[in-house]
Amino acid sequence: MTTPTLAERAAAKVARATAPGAEPEAAAPTYRPEPLADLGIPEPGPDGPPTVPVYIAWSNVMGTVTGIAKSGQYGNPGATGSYRFRGIDAALNAFGPACRLHGVLVLPVRTEAGYRDVKTSTGKNSRECTVTVTYRIIGPAGDHIEVQSVGESMDSADKGTAKALSTSLRSLLLLGGLVPTGDADPDSQNVERGEAPTRSIREYLDEIFNPASSTGRLRQIRYELGQQQRLMMRVQNETGETEEVGKIIDRVGKERAAGGVQ
Repeated sequence: MTTPTLAERAAAKVARATAPGAEPEAAAPTYRPEPLADLGIPEPGPDGPPTVPVYIAWSNVMGTVTGIAKSGQYGNPGATGSYRFRGIDAALNAFGPACRLHGVLVLPVRTEAGYRDVKTSTGKNSRECTVTVTYRIIGPAGDHIEVQSVGESMDSADKGTAKALSTSLRSLLLLGGLVPTGDADPDSQNVERGEAPTRSIREYLDEIFNPASSTGRLRQIRYELGQQQRLMMRVQNETGETEEVGKIIDRVGKERAAGGVQ
């Protein structure tokens, strides 16, 4: 029995869809981007913003951004699985002009990222990215405060890091700006994930010895192997000697930290 070609499978699908009494296929959910309205926030005057401490300037930003509507739409309104959302563009559309008005800069100064292979509840391979970003909020007088925000995403292509960074920035602006969301409590819903494939020790070791792996990622690897009860496994290290995986991670982490790698 020969395997049908791609063209034959496509023709068979068309035949099924056009057969008498065939049920029409459900339309794929549509994504409607958020219309970015002019919020009426003025630009700073010719003399610039008042030179005040950063905590006052940020408070002024909060006073300017008092609410952000959920103007984005995923799926057809009223359909199962559709929802309205407030995305990163809506947050930037409000906080960008407000920060310019009050002379505030929001800059990422340090990012720690971790990755792992996961499966969705339908069994599709995906990649999870988790980032912890340190932001520096600088006021018109030059003083600053630093805050951290985390972001997480799953993506089957190459957009996972960008999505996680956008989520982190959106969370910083909405939570740091104390903007009411009107969302359901996070504990009121959950997402089912498929079981993640177990990575081999060799794959972990390749990542541990990779100079590009940050100390933050090494800590995450240590946590993952601890959850799998594999930290005490004895393996061959980079010099050919036998050593426990947990001790290898601790040793390499100390060497990276001493060399200034974060």
